Amino acid sequence: MTKSISILIFTVLFSVMTFAQNAEIVTFGVRGNCGMCETTIEKAAKSVEGVSDADWDKESKIISVNFDKNKTSLDDIHKAIAKSGYDTERMKAEDSDYNNLHGCCQYDREMKISTTKAAAKSCCAGEKKGGCNMKMATKE
Repeated sequence: MTKSISILIFTVLFSVMTFAQNAEIVTFGVRGNCGMCETTIEKAAKSVEGVSDADWDKESKIISVNFDKNKTSLDDIHKAIAKSGYDTERMKAEDSDYNNLHGCCQYDREMKISTTKAAAKSCCAGEKKGGCNMKMATKE
């Protein structure tokens, strides 16, 4: 009985350690506008086998994705998001996929994509009360 428990514990620890070595968290820019965009973008990322979590911030236009690099690639995640109609910093969505988005989700396709949350928010860091009116992702 003790030997069986020891083997089980070893197996569980080995599995956890193996997953931890293969886990990767990345962030990248994705164009979008609203809460519906957030839902669609996150759902698209999570639909990729190996993705365990995805969180898109509509203010910074940055997504954070946790995935197993032995089960999928970063390119597969970009492709899935682009297929749902949203441009990423690596991949532009097909016009037909973009045109299928709800009207409020049809973002400005020339919108600059920030690559980090810090860069996206730095424009207003020194502003007085009320902040600036600059959008987090703007045209160049």
